[in-house]
Amino acid sequence: MAKPKVKENIIQDDFNERVRRLGLSDETLIGLYRTMCTVRHFEYTADRLYAEGKVHGTMHLSAGQEAVAAGTRLALQPNDYLINHHRGHGHFIAKGADVNMMMAEFLGKDTGYNHGRGGSMHIADFQSNNLGANGIVGGGIPQAVGVGLALQMQRRKEICICIFGDGASNEGVFHEALNMVSLWKLPVLYVCENNKYGMSMDVERVVAKLPIAQRAEAYGIPWSTVDGNDVIAVYETMKNAAEYVRAGSGPYFVEAMTYRYFGHSKSDRNLYRPKEEIEDWKQNRDPIMRFTKCLLRSEILGEEQAREVNAQAEQVILKAVEYAEASPDPDISTLMEYVYA
Repeated sequence: MAKPKVKENIIQDDFNERVRRLGLSDETLIGLYRTMCTVRHFEYTADRLYAEGKVHGTMHLSAGQEAVAAGTRLALQPNDYLINHHRGHGHFIAKGADVNMMMAEFLGKDTGYNHGRGGSMHIADFQSNNLGANGIVGGGIPQAVGVGLALQMQRRKEICICIFGDGASNEGVFHEALNMVSLWKLPVLYVCENNKYGMSMDVERVVAKLPIAQRAEAYGIPWSTVDGNDVIAVYETMKNAAEYVRAGSGPYFVEAMTYRYFGHSKSDRNLYRPKEEIEDWKQNRDPIMRFTKCLLRSEILGEEQAREVNAQAEQVILKAVEYAEASPDPDISTLMEYVYA
């Protein structure tokens, strides 16, 4: 029985040392916790709304991956550009999106980010430099080359962060884009969220050599892997990577190892992985659970305050649902507006 206690002490000591070294205030740490809780409630609420038949089309949920979204956002500047993949709700929330408009878009309402035309996979907000997601696997990877080239030609300080999944790294365009972005030393930070499964296959059965990030070596791009369920580790890794890119040194590649609790999309019945595996990740490696334990042991949060922050995050999402459900549907006379292709 003594061994787990020693291990917990080591983990806590490491957490305290990293927080001190990185200069993270209690307010910042509680903010990270709040963001992760908000993302988790958004995803579970989205799943419920879909089951109730209120959402059309499909969606890709990121419950279990909250630390990547929160830690990455903290490492970036507000005006940096973001290109998501189709599992991007968490990244959008972490970047400060209006969850009312997100939920309205999710339910196809006129008050949504895309006036109800885009749905889950196409939420974008150009005002906040969030260039959005798209429904093409790996579609954002070459787009980031264009954004990076524009930023370089205009001598801008911002960088472009392009987030995609492990499955997208097997697309041919992945290699074309990495070649060009390295050749021209463009300000792009590529982030691969390796959640262990593509659409329906364990990553070890479809990737010839792991880690995926090592592929960046072939194009002269520095790379790192990080425990994507450790929000402080994600922050530190992304901070170092972003500083490298912002200094004009060229692109950087980070692979965040994480896990998704839901299927790839709503058509996925999760038949390719055992339920025991999912439960193990939820019970022993969940990013919010891990972070909460560290905050409690450090007395940065008390148990009552932790419950209060979590409850506040849930209320924000429930009010977003109320806002969305009270919003009007798009007028049929505007059917062809806001549609560009």
